Amino acid sequence: MRRRMTSLGLMQIFLALMLVIVLMFVSTYMVYRNSISGIYEEVSDKNSMMMQSTVQAFDNSFRVVNNLIHTIHIMPGTDSLRSMIDDSTDMSIAYTMIEHIANLSAPYDFIEEVAVFYDDSDIVITTKGTNRFDYFFDKKYLHETYNADYWRNYMRSKKTYKVFPASPFTVNTGENSNQHKNKKLLVVTGGNKLRSSGKNVLVLIDLEALLKHVNQGPIFSGGSMMILDQNRDMLMSTDDNWNLVDALSDAYFGNAGEVTVKRQDYEYRILKSDYNDFIYMERLPYQFANVDAVAGANLKIMLTAGVCAIILSLLLSVYLNNPVKRILKQLGGGNSKGNDFRKILSGIVRLQSENEDNRRQKAYADEELRRSTFLQTLDGLPHETEQDIRMQTYYADFYRHKHFIMALVQVGRLANESAENWTIEDMERRMEQGLGRDGLAANAFHAGQLQFIVMLGVERLQERSGLIKQLRTSLTRLQKEEFSGFSLWACVSALYTSNVSNCRRAYLSVQGGSLYRAVNDGSSVMDVAEIQYKRLAYYPIEKMEKLSHYLMIGKLQEATQLIRETIRENAERRIHYHQMIHLANSMFFYMVGHTEGSARTGQELYELERHFMQRLEQAPDYAEMENALLDAARQLAGHAKQEENGRKLNPSFIAQYIELHYMRNLYLDEIAAVAGTTPKYFSNYFKKTFGVNYVEYLNKIRLTHARELLKDSQLSIAEIGERIGYLNSSTFTTTFKKYYGTSPSEYRKLSNE
Repeated sequence: MRRRMTSLGLMQIFLALMLVIVLMFVSTYMVYRNSISGIYEEVSDKNSMMMQSTVQAFDNSFRVVNNLIHTIHIMPGTDSLRSMIDDSTDMSIAYTMIEHIANLSAPYDFIEEVAVFYDDSDIVITTKGTNRFDYFFDKKYLHETYNADYWRNYMRSKKTYKVFPASPFTVNTGENSNQHKNKKLLVVTGGNKLRSSGKNVLVLIDLEALLKHVNQGPIFSGGSMMILDQNRDMLMSTDDNWNLVDALSDAYFGNAGEVTVKRQDYEYRILKSDYNDFIYMERLPYQFANVDAVAGANLKIMLTAGVCAIILSLLLSVYLNNPVKRILKQLGGGNSKGNDFRKILSGIVRLQSENEDNRRQKAYADEELRRSTFLQTLDGLPHETEQDIRMQTYYADFYRHKHFIMALVQVGRLANESAENWTIEDMERRMEQGLGRDGLAANAFHAGQLQFIVMLGVERLQERSGLIKQLRTSLTRLQKEEFSGFSLWACVSALYTSNVSNCRRAYLSVQGGSLYRAVNDGSSVMDVAEIQYKRLAYYPIEKMEKLSHYLMIGKLQEATQLIRETIRENAERRIHYHQMIHLANSMFFYMVGHTEGSARTGQELYELERHFMQRLEQAPDYAEMENALLDAARQLAGHAKQEENGRKLNPSFIAQYIELHYMRNLYLDEIAAVAGTTPKYFSNYFKKTFGVNYVEYLNKIRLTHARELLKDSQLSIAEIGERIGYLNSSTFTTTFKKYYGTSPSEYRKLSNE
């Protein structure tokens, strides 16, 4: 017991309870001192503000109904149900009005029903469908006065906007005529003195729902409210015993905005609406009986409650101390001394932090599971039954419409613009939100290398072309706004029925479309149906040999010009993207062929090739491929220049020497002497470095120049042979035919054609 009395946690509980008791006692004493009559004054003021708020709410409700009637009147194309063709009833107009009226009235639960009918038609159009005029007013909404004949005659007469007093209606709630429900309804009709259409509009308002909507209710029990229209006819009263005669005899109507009158045991508050001149009357009791007896009883209650509360606080302190200790132990506090509640607070904060981390991890795991479930449908491989179960979970999300179109969106960074470093998840969300803002219901999934698969739902087959146009517009806007600093390009598949098996077909279609697109296609969205297969790639072998040779002898300018001519010639021919990839790869490997056996290390070549392949894989167009080839050529030419400056026995020097002296009788002994080594060593070095023996390389150099002379000059075959280093024309002709499969004269003839 002594340990309990010295427990800090126990004292905290007891002092907290005592603080509550003291505050309650002080507040109760203040209420006692101010007496019940003082409470009434405060509540009366609050009730006045509440009445103004209630009147405002009623005005807003009647304004909504008036606007609804006006909107129905000005609804285009609905002035008559008569068809313009055969003067019959056009039900399509009725169905259009049903949909519009239902949408207009749906947000307001106090509107029981909206009835629209025409003078020349026996059909009543409501939010739920159409009814015959007599059935609607004589059976569905039955009233002893307001029957079908009444409304037919009333609506044909000249009238203004009018609210009919609330009265009980017998409402048929089902197809069975025995299913009835009694409701108290207000009826609002539109005016026709300045008629804007041929429609008659009635709005039925559920009085009970209207009172709930405006949250009407007096602060004091025994209070009541009455509403009079601009003609001082009673529209409704919350007290059936308070009739209009009593109200008019007790009330005083002036020009002031709010009037307060006390008569007998009631206080009357009268407020006139600025919107429709309706008069709102509220009646409240303002004097309580036996005030002194109540005040004495309150004093005894306070004293008794104070004593009991102190005893109860002591008992509760002892009782609540044990759960506090157990909670602290569960939170990891153990039996340590100190402020128990501060330790509990720190434990709760720690748990909240851990729960938040767990929620983030779960959300991330769920998103990854959703993404992996979708991507596994694209690989075409068999999976365990767990994949089918997950697909059933996400099927409705993936396939929201009857058909779908798949788009493969490629995101690339613009070279001259800054772009934020977003995560892949951010890009997916931005893409979905951006497309959704343009009315495209889309699911975006990252497929690797900044490629995103976007699923677009389509209901009808004929919507595909319009959807592609909308996607093109949306991607243009996304590139300017959400994806500023990035380039966006998309390939769109054909239209498929929404099922799992078609998902892989669509994916293969857009993959093929991205590979077979034209390299100079400037469109942001490409349709796979518009792809035309071309076999017009330009790849001159003799120029590729020149390219390697130029880099070997350090002629970077000539190599650069040759690369640009080849790439741009293929771009003008509009070859496919994958063809340009293969062409760029071949040119690259021709360029690095002369580095075999040079001083450049294998690691350097590996890094150069890896970087080139990465740029080629991410290249959005042929210009980027051309830049990647030019950068590789500069590095190779620069390295060749360094080797040339270092020693004579290097590929660059040897290739350059052969290029300058190929027209001479350039024997192996002579060039080995120039390189400062023996013929045997030079022969082995040359074959290891250039991949061919010296004689074959020399023949290729000579024959390359021979082809140019055959095409561009009028020299004879013998003269060309002598000019390139062959002593007689027969040797030249034999060698040319060996390498190219045709004689020099035939080659010249084919070139001129």
